[in-house]
Amino acid sequence: LGAFLMCTYAAKEATKKIKKTKLYVPQIDCDVKAGKIINPEFIAKCPPGCQDVKYRVYGTDIYASFSSVCNAAIHSGIIDNAGGKILVQKVAGHSGYRGTFSNGVRSLSLPRWRESFLVSEGKPRKGVTYPSTLEYSSSKNTAVKSGDAVRKEYRTSPVPTTATQMATTTPTPTTTTTDPSTTVPKTTTTHATTRTTTVAAAAKAKPGLHRVRDIAFRGTSTSTSNRNILRPNTGILRQEPVATFQRAAGSPAHLAMETDSWKPGLSIFDTGFSSKEELNPKPLESISQGNPNCKIDLSFLMDGSWSIGKRRFQLQKQFLSNIAQALGIGSAGPLMGIVQYGDDPSTEFDLKTYANSKDIRNAIEKILQKGGLSNVGKALSFVNKNFFSDANGNRGGAPNVVVVMVDGWPTDRVEEASRLARESGINIFFVTIEAAAESEKQNVIEPDFVDKAVCRTNGFYSINVPSWFSLHKAVQPLVKRVCDTDRLACSKTCLNSADIGFVIDGSSSVGTSNFRTVLQFVANISKEFEISDTDTRIGAVQYTYEQRLEFSFDKYSTKQDVLSAIKRISYWSGGTSTGAAISYASEQLFSKSKPNKRKIMILITDGRSYDDVRVPAMAAHQNGVIAYSVGVAWAAQDELEAIATDPDKEHSFFVDEFDNLYRFVHQLIQNICTEFNSQPRN
Repeated sequence: LGAFLMCTYAAKEATKKIKKTKLYVPQIDCDVKAGKIINPEFIAKCPPGCQDVKYRVYGTDIYASFSSVCNAAIHSGIIDNAGGKILVQKVAGHSGYRGTFSNGVRSLSLPRWRESFLVSEGKPRKGVTYPSTLEYSSSKNTAVKSGDAVRKEYRTSPVPTTATQMATTTPTPTTTTTDPSTTVPKTTTTHATTRTTTVAAAAKAKPGLHRVRDIAFRGTSTSTSNRNILRPNTGILRQEPVATFQRAAGSPAHLAMETDSWKPGLSIFDTGFSSKEELNPKPLESISQGNPNCKIDLSFLMDGSWSIGKRRFQLQKQFLSNIAQALGIGSAGPLMGIVQYGDDPSTEFDLKTYANSKDIRNAIEKILQKGGLSNVGKALSFVNKNFFSDANGNRGGAPNVVVVMVDGWPTDRVEEASRLARESGINIFFVTIEAAAESEKQNVIEPDFVDKAVCRTNGFYSINVPSWFSLHKAVQPLVKRVCDTDRLACSKTCLNSADIGFVIDGSSSVGTSNFRTVLQFVANISKEFEISDTDTRIGAVQYTYEQRLEFSFDKYSTKQDVLSAIKRISYWSGGTSTGAAISYASEQLFSKSKPNKRKIMILITDGRSYDDVRVPAMAAHQNGVIAYSVGVAWAAQDELEAIATDPDKEHSFFVDEFDNLYRFVHQLIQNICTEFNSQPRN
């Protein structure tokens, strides 16, 4: 009996030991894709730190096998960024995978894929045995734990089916470790057919600082690394992708996969453009004089941020190449340069570098992606200060146009930089591609950034494209708009779009010396404006009891001629009839002003008028004349305010001595520009 009891006890203890035996659960790296693992069902342990956009996920709930297993588990909520055990089950492929934002991970959309998988808690199902070592469809450098030692070994894995074969690339050793965790027995499943394959070498790490885009599969490859960056001023962690890929040349399987993934018609994008606006490329003409009906100096701000990835960057280059061809670049037509922006902007080539479309297209093909953030505001400041200069080929007589390409949204503020650029005469267009979804709008630093940036908010200066893959449809609409020079409203600035009439008091109280000081004041103001027959024009009237037209708006068309004419004005001397002088200027100067010019009257006087100024001034105001009054010495304040356009404080000035007139040159010009720039942009 004692022997029997001892045997029974020993058997129970042995059974307990068997039950307590813990097999190793294989640990997988963050970048491991489900399609690389042969096992149809397995439990694995994910390491910490897999919540990163470089580990791409395709789909929601059901994921394409091209996805990172661990990041898919985070997206589904099974684990968090601390890692943990997961159960993976392979299922059939789907015709489409929907991208969503969940648990801090943005999954991507995919038209179709040959194999899918599900992720659930890392608990074994009854009756299923799970492997302690995973089998990979390519050569994997596996670490086998033996006691405290870890040794590396290459091992040969089973061959995947034809549908799952990938292009062979350069092998890269990696280390896989296993952790003890469950009592699940080791699987005995084996595969008969094997062959050696390798894992693609990791590309150089590049930090991405934008957002994940909904994309289709771009080819067999490995992705580069990036980071999650806490966005300034928002406190929101925004995930940034890097879509730089390497492909194996000449692989039939790879080429077939690429063709299937991008077959036209798989996805339909509502572009908002009619078929009439489609680009029909025409052969380049041998003469590079260009299209004379589109004489503009054009700069494209090219998005080089990591957010768009390699594939979309190529689509952007193709778009710019098509634009160059459609414009008809040439010395007598449009000239084009490109600034690429990321963290910082840099000029790829300026206006004078290439004089025909063919050379520009060749140059565009050689542009390499900068990477980094989407700092559009910084890029606009750069263009405003540096690009449109004589040294860079700016022609002066041609409108300055900037077209900003933006993937999603900028990562800095654009309002102030855009305002300064507009005030410099730059016509800003925005082409936004794949704008922020509702769930992403909270991450946008500056809501309504397009309306804050563009020249006018009437829709003419902005084009929203729903997908990078329909961007080509925006070529012709954009070309038509930038070439419509009559509608380039921001070419008109406070310094180049006015008819300015000086009404100068030549009464006896002024005196010859002071009159010369007044003329110097007039010259100092005039030389700050861009003067030509199509820009700002200058006219002058001198008055006493009578009035004399010194020169009309159409008399002189260069700044030097205007300044010389001002210098030649002779002092008249006499009484002071300011009211009559205002009426005379309205009839002889401003009635002949061009319809598209702002009519500005600057009246300088040193005393009270002998006649009424209120009625003539009111009539001038009603006819659209913006009146500024400048009083010296004995000028009457009430008359200065009556002459000036409302508000009086911004349109009337007073100095006690003629020698102090110069102090108001800057203030007067600033007020003119402030008023001009405060006009509604609709």
